Amino acid sequence: LDEAIGHTELLDTSRAVDHWKAQGFDLAPLLHVPELPEGAVLHQAVPQDHGLEKALDNQLIKLAADALQADTAEQAEPVRAQVAIRNVNRTVGTMLGHEVTKKFGGAGLPDDTIDITFTGSAGQSFGAFVPRGITLRLEGDANDYVGKGLSGGRLVVRPDRGADHLAEFSAIAGNTLAYGATGGEIFLRGRVGERFCVRNSGALVVSEGVGDHGCEYMTGGAAVVLGTTGRNFGAGMSGGTAYVIDLDLANVNAGLRGAVEELTDDDKAWLHEVVRRHQEETGSTVAAKLLADWDGPDGVLSRFSKVLPATYKAVLAAKDAAERAGLSESETHEKMMEAATNG
Repeated sequence: LDEAIGHTELLDTSRAVDHWKAQGFDLAPLLHVPELPEGAVLHQAVPQDHGLEKALDNQLIKLAADALQADTAEQAEPVRAQVAIRNVNRTVGTMLGHEVTKKFGGAGLPDDTIDITFTGSAGQSFGAFVPRGITLRLEGDANDYVGKGLSGGRLVVRPDRGADHLAEFSAIAGNTLAYGATGGEIFLRGRVGERFCVRNSGALVVSEGVGDHGCEYMTGGAAVVLGTTGRNFGAGMSGGTAYVIDLDLANVNAGLRGAVEELTDDDKAWLHEVVRRHQEETGSTVAAKLLADWDGPDGVLSRFSKVLPATYKAVLAAKDAAERAGLSESETHEKMMEAATNG
């Protein structure tokens, strides 16, 4: 690789620039090789030091030893721990998650096998890529990218128990939460920033308010918003379902306004359970008030809207029909692809 790196003159660009979409492209500036000082090389010459030996996860891995040393996932001993965290602690949980996946595979561990409570302010990417079996609870607040690439784990973020502010009007985490998440759950007691659930493709995420561009490019999973939303909600959203209270259509991306609909009976039952769990996990007074008046005269349920992209809705309907008809997995997949193609 060292011999090849940087030698763009070896690249054959003819197939790329001959394509009709690339007609007129001049790739020369992109492939230009700058003059190098004598003795310099085009490849990496100085090893990078990521400081992994200082990562908080090293402590977490030691604390989780009883679970990680099990022969099988079913034999893993439950682990409970409390750890202080600071904003210099980034990607907390990622190295621990790597150890779980390395030992037990993609299925991870039974839910909540490793359950760690943190106190303080977490740095960037708290809970990134965490697999099933790991639950990370944070009492304090977090920065951007909470739950980035979440792959089955559970994250709970709530204010410090001694805080005297109204959490529903305060930021509990930053921007770009659940970016590219494929599974798992995130419960957030408070408001979050922009690009909430961007590219979420499988996780359940609950927040009490979001900034601009919520659910941007979302392809799967579910988002529940128990507070206000910013502008351009659902831009590029092609899948997944969002349940939003008091949704202002003016804040929904113009291309998705036709995808806003009322809740079905199944939606109402599912949403009640999610709000109940949010209250249980975070102590949310917002959720408690909603639950107390769920079937009351004020019509809590009528305040919720469901955002479900039309093509995704057609795919789900095709899947349900195929399964009820007893079709095989491959036949069901074919029906779903037909629905996606036909819109």
